Amino acid sequence: MALGDLWYKSDYINISLVLFVIGFLFKVSAAPFHFWSPDVYDAIPTVVTTFVAIIAKISIFILLLQLVYYTKNNFSNDWTYILLITSLFSLVVGTVVGLTQFRFKRLLAYSTISHVGFILLALGISSIESTQAFIFYLTQYTITNLNAFIILLAIGYTLYYYTIENKEQQRLLEKNNSPIQLINQLKGYYFINPVLSISLSITIFSFVGIPPLAGFFAKQMVLSAALDKGLIFLTLIAILTSVIGGIYYLTIIKEMFFSLPDSIESKIKDKNIIILDSKNKKYTSQHVSISSPISFIISNITLVILLFLFMNKEWLSMGTILVQILFNN
Repeated sequence: MALGDLWYKSDYINISLVLFVIGFLFKVSAAPFHFWSPDVYDAIPTVVTTFVAIIAKISIFILLLQLVYYTKNNFSNDWTYILLITSLFSLVVGTVVGLTQFRFKRLLAYSTISHVGFILLALGISSIESTQAFIFYLTQYTITNLNAFIILLAIGYTLYYYTIENKEQQRLLEKNNSPIQLINQLKGYYFINPVLSISLSITIFSFVGIPPLAGFFAKQMVLSAALDKGLIFLTLIAILTSVIGGIYYLTIIKEMFFSLPDSIESKIKDKNIIILDSKNKKYTSQHVSISSPISFIISNITLVILLFLFMNKEWLSMGTILVQILFNN
């Protein structure tokens, strides 16, 4: 008998993989390893938050996908249950705690945790259908989240020029780097820029999973793969949390469309907005425009989210091609 046989057991590889994956679950802010995420999202500039929320997660999820794929063929795949357990925690925590948030980027942080729950659910199932659902969900999550943060920046820097009378907003820290910090700063923004408000609404409805937007089909694919695997309990939790999570998303819609901008000096009926120039002299302007590249990006991403139903074959084929590229061996 070899010396190694005296201490080695087959469970050791699963324990090692669990410890390895837990470190990456911290990085993607999956519950219960999420505690750093809301504070970091809220404290750093919005541009940096965009990078942390999107780019930093994509590479880790692709690594986890490859890890699940290759260990499935060579080792026992019992360690992937940690992904399903973390998915359950992420769905519940990201939804329930998100209901209490009044700061915009903290709300987006808990929204991200909830979406990570769906991504980990597809990853933990580890089937052909779930892998395609994983690729598609990650793709639509990336572009939808990118659109949300770009719109947030655009709204922030248009409102930056308005006369703000709200004392609470005057005391906000880092206003130059994060102009929009509170949800009530969006109050009545529809009366200032209807097109940008509608674009943000479409993005938010995609987060919720309203058909026929891209977010609905992404969640449908994940839930279908979970049902095929017999994970009925997790599927029910995912559906319930998705419905409940719509409450805090609709709070943003309510502030934008159904509240008057009482903290901004405006003449809504005449469409004239009182703003300040560099010498603090007031003058009226019909609108505050955003730059053409930002307008182009927002409009194109919003149209992709909105018109997914008419281009679904291209998206799904792209997901299949990406799976084949990743696992061409």
